Amino acid sequence: MSPPDPDRSLPELLAARDVVVVCGSGGVGKTTIAASMAAMAAAEHGGRVLVLTIDPARRLATALGLQALGNVEVRIDDEQWAGAGVEPGGELWAAMLDTKASWDDLVSQHAPDAATRDAIVLNPLYRNITGTFVQSHDYIAMERLHELHASGRYDLIVVDTPPARHAIDFLSAPERMADFFSSRLLRWLIAPYRSRVVTAASRPFSTVADRILGSQFLEDIAEFFILFRTMYDGFVERADAVSRTLRDPRTGFVVVTTLEPAPAREAGYFVDELERRGFALGAIVCNKVLPDLLRRDDAALAARALARHAPELADALDPEGAAALARVLREVGERFADYAMVARREVDQARDLAHRSPVVASVPHLDHDVADLGGLLEVGRQVWRDGGTQRFPRHPE
Repeated sequence: MSPPDPDRSLPELLAARDVVVVCGSGGVGKTTIAASMAAMAAAEHGGRVLVLTIDPARRLATALGLQALGNVEVRIDDEQWAGAGVEPGGELWAAMLDTKASWDDLVSQHAPDAATRDAIVLNPLYRNITGTFVQSHDYIAMERLHELHASGRYDLIVVDTPPARHAIDFLSAPERMADFFSSRLLRWLIAPYRSRVVTAASRPFSTVADRILGSQFLEDIAEFFILFRTMYDGFVERADAVSRTLRDPRTGFVVVTTLEPAPAREAGYFVDELERRGFALGAIVCNKVLPDLLRRDDAALAARALARHAPELADALDPEGAAALARVLREVGERFADYAMVARREVDQARDLAHRSPVVASVPHLDHDVADLGGLLEVGRQVWRDGGTQRFPRHPE
């Protein structure tokens, strides 16, 4: 299959990809943007679209108006589409990673026999790792994505990742897991208990570890990893498959940010990391952008004039209440001028990001929360507007 042509808009990106991975720092509206893109793709492009959230926060269920969301994909029903006033061309599905359930499924599928499966699942260390170990969440997220993609059930999977720096861990989890299972540390941990003979090389390590951790604890660890290594070949094979999927031309990455300095810097860091790791950046979405009106020179001039001439205007409008009215007019003018300055800085931030991505889309700041499918489609239409490509105007220096 030849690589798709470079996409000139976000709708084209979604139409040409099998997997779109949405990344961004916390608090930028990443989950909402991911769900809104999936909803618009289902409505406009048709087919079966899945939005899968890896972020442990439960915002996706809220955004889709669902009471609960878990590992099993849930279809957004016709009533919700009708309530949003839309007749979709396709289907929208949603799921949220359940780490423990996904690990149990993985062990059931790939353990060599039922006895090994039961021994792994009942091991106390397994329950601890799958419930609390951050890297187990990252790894099983990639396993779940691989499983869903390989199933062929969906024409497009939109993945909502954890906040940006954690998403880097998410993307490299398969390689880290494979490295761990072939590491010298793991061989030292399990060798004495596999052979029941402490070798000269491992004796110093085992002696110190026994004294600090206790021999029973080490035996539990060794038993667990001896059992788990029976699935080692499968881990390596799937790690390679996931890496190929992420680097496939039909997988694209979308970075979501606001145009505040800190999130914009985080977005730049993530773009650098994607490039360094050989992943294809498809678009940057600038969320919660201030209105165009604030960037108009004549509006800024009017606001400054209002603040400067507030006493005269107030006296002309209401001589008796002039003092109080002047304070209000001055406050309005000064606040507008402050926001206008922020809006102009947003232009600079957007311009810095624009040269790094084939597509830069923007979504305006909303004055209400997004809590249902209609709200997601409202956001999605903004992303779709003008083909999803935003040109931020230059302003006088």
